[in-house]
Amino acid sequence: MGDRWAPKPVQGIPDGTVLYDGVCVICSAAFRFVAASDPEARFKFTAVQDRLGQRMARLLGIDAVMPESNAVVIDGIAYMKSDAAIQVLARLPRYGWARHLRHVPRGLRNWVYDRVARNRYRLFGKTETCLVPGPELRRHVARDE
Repeated sequence: MGDRWAPKPVQGIPDGTVLYDGVCVICSAAFRFVAASDPEARFKFTAVQDRLGQRMARLLGIDAVMPESNAVVIDGIAYMKSDAAIQVLARLPRYGWARHLRHVPRGLRNWVYDRVARNRYRLFGKTETCLVPGPELRRHVARDE
């Protein structure tokens, strides 16, 4: 049996699209961090609660009600869990060093990822509604076409 969370080809989702949990406080903070660190707006975010986010979650086998993973599409490949975080971070200016984290075994990385993800609402909080991006973040929002 293969690793359900291993990178896989995906069609119909634009490159640079990042799926995140829009009501998760730490996930929304990660969105703001990446947006602030991505002057070229290479990454576009969609909350799993949005139409595009729900479609992306379905394609990748992610539970849209209680998402167990984030995801990013790069060059037609979907990366999830810790792979997604590494792929995004390593492409930000000054964070190229993060690409070396992929040498840590995926099982170990995802074990740590899962511990945080399962407890994210308890540890960091949850909002009643998704982040509404202001003008400075709008260019980092994915649009469903």
